[in-house]
Amino acid sequence: MTLETWAIFLPAAFALTLYPGPNNLLAMTHGARYGFGTAMLASSGRFPAFGSFVLGAAVGLGTILAASAELFTVLKLVGAVYLLYLGIRMMMSGAADLKVEDGTVPRAVLVRREFLTAITNPKAMLVFTAFFAPFVDPASPAFGQILLLGGVALVLEVIAVAVYAFAGARIGRFTKSPRGLTLVNRLSGGALVMAGVMLAFARRPALGST
Repeated sequence: MTLETWAIFLPAAFALTLYPGPNNLLAMTHGARYGFGTAMLASSGRFPAFGSFVLGAAVGLGTILAASAELFTVLKLVGAVYLLYLGIRMMMSGAADLKVEDGTVPRAVLVRREFLTAITNPKAMLVFTAFFAPFVDPASPAFGQILLLGGVALVLEVIAVAVYAFAGARIGRFTKSPRGLTLVNRLSGGALVMAGVMLAFARRPALGST
């Protein structure tokens, strides 16, 4: 891969990781509710899922997913239902619930939320597959190139998580009142519900369109 390829890939990949998708919204929510450090720890749950997407892109699973309308539909509906469940649960939680959860919620629960939000989003695998394709040199084996591109993208993902977790933590500083805490719940839950609805109606990306 040439320096010119990397010069295009790096800013494009960073912009992609900064997209306000379900996991980044969740990182912001965790930052507002539990603080920056806990949000960063919780975000570790997304990386096994995203890593499997990179591996899937390397071995061609993304192409299989793109070709199977039924498989894509089943997976996206599972993801949409989970996001709707998580969002509605947040919206229905009051300030008192937040305070109790802040002190007792196991960190493993937050990590699991991140993992389930990521792994049940089949569109994410297709995005990885479609995004990497234009940067692969057809004269060389694609497998190693995609793993390399994916590894760099995951490193950039850490920076994106930090941005959203920090933003959430800053918001959390100004929402210490019961009314403010409830507002965080309503807005965060509403954003996840919206993400779930968008995922439910998402179409399969065309792998040859990028």
